Formats: sequence, structure tokens, C-alpha cells
Amino acid sequence: MIIVPVKDGENIERALKKFKRKFEKTGVVKELRARQQYDKPSVLKRLKMEHAVYVQQLRQNEE
Repeated sequence: MIIVPVKDGENIERALKKFKRKFEKTGVVKELRARQQYDKPSVLKRLKMEHAVYVQQLRQNEE
């Protein structure tokens, strides 16, 4: 359960923004989207490897 303390006189939009940020950090939506469709372990492994290669290339280009 996400709790966002709201101080007296605090803007409701600011409290809503804090709630959205906390909700995004929990990863609920990301997990829900991942569970909507089954991905084979081999596909997940390949995607993870492709992402690792991409990140490595980005770091090499920075240097």
C-alpha cells in the first residue's frame, strides 16, 4: 500500500505527483504488462543479452 503524507496547505497536484512517482517506482504496471503475455525463457535471455550489448556499446561511445 502506498502512503503519501499530505501536509496542511500542500497543493493536491503536488501530492498526486508524489503518489505517481512512488507508484511508478514499485513497478506494478511493468509487471502487469509482462504477465499479459508469456515469453519463453530463451526469448527473455536473448532480449537480456541484446540489452547488455546495447548498454556496453553506449558506454564505449562515451569514452
